[in-house]
Amino acid sequence: MKNLIICLMTLVLIIGGSSMTMAAGNNWDKTFKKSDKVEVKKVNFKNRYGITLAGDLYIPKDKKSGKLPAIALSGPFGAIKEQASGLYAQTLAERGFITLAFDPSYTGESGGEPRNVASPDINTEDFSASVDFLSNQENVDSDKIGILGICGFGGMGLNAAAMDTRIKATVTSTMYDMSRVNANGYNDSMDAKARYALRETLNRQRSVDFKNGTYAKASGLPEKLTGDEPQFIKDYWGYYKTPRGFHKRSINSNGNWNMTSSLSFMTMPILAYSSEIQNAVLMIHGENAHSRYFTEDAFKNLKGANKELYIVKGANHVDLYDNLEKIPFDKIETFFKQHLK
Repeated sequence: MKNLIICLMTLVLIIGGSSMTMAAGNNWDKTFKKSDKVEVKKVNFKNRYGITLAGDLYIPKDKKSGKLPAIALSGPFGAIKEQASGLYAQTLAERGFITLAFDPSYTGESGGEPRNVASPDINTEDFSASVDFLSNQENVDSDKIGILGICGFGGMGLNAAAMDTRIKATVTSTMYDMSRVNANGYNDSMDAKARYALRETLNRQRSVDFKNGTYAKASGLPEKLTGDEPQFIKDYWGYYKTPRGFHKRSINSNGNWNMTSSLSFMTMPILAYSSEIQNAVLMIHGENAHSRYFTEDAFKNLKGANKELYIVKGANHVDLYDNLEKIPFDKIETFFKQHLK
């Protein structure tokens, strides 16, 4: 069970090189109900490494003339744009923003080989690539672009905000620090000796993968629960493995990360320069979330009066994926309207 927990944690309009097509209403493949208040377009654009990213662009139907503020969204870690990030994007588009929910490199409908790989560098770049795309849309105000990262992509979002000065406001929801959990284990339970042993195992696997020409898979969520799992595993399972949030393209629903993906996170701390973020940050987490310490500790490192921590009473980690009674959309809307003005 300890190894399972560690592995789970390590868990056509051409515009500036991008493509855009209407998303047909009868092809709705999201895990949430389609809104009649927004228009959705399938888009593709490349990141700085030449990987083609796939996204859904949500545009308010009652859009007035002129340019609107925009928000790029991704996450959770191992999820796709048809799940939580799409729900957030659609809801915020209903509230007047142009939003872009995208699949990270190597996952979902985005490009990149091999599949099911995560990278602290490339996944941070994916956020900046989404800003590239949005800043070149005729209906977007390029000086009013924010980002929102969920779960593991909350950490990637903070890293992007520390690097990309075009990002004027950042929201993290139920954030994971993927560097910390890969290097230290859950609740920092892994010491240097255990970390070295894990690196030995993963690097041996690299040699085997190279010899075989394949990539061994990490452990994922079980197909069935025994009842003995930790509560947070049951919570994950209740989202990813049931009709509530299951999607065939989602790694957490129907696949596995490559086992060696965690290696780069173990020595590349994504929050190393978060104290230098000058633009506004709102960090949201559930009161009862097993992962709450990631957000609270990361928030302590932020500087400036335009940073805010918001704890949602009674919410666990997964509640902030799709529970519309728990996700504080009023708070998020107010924050973005204040700082993208």
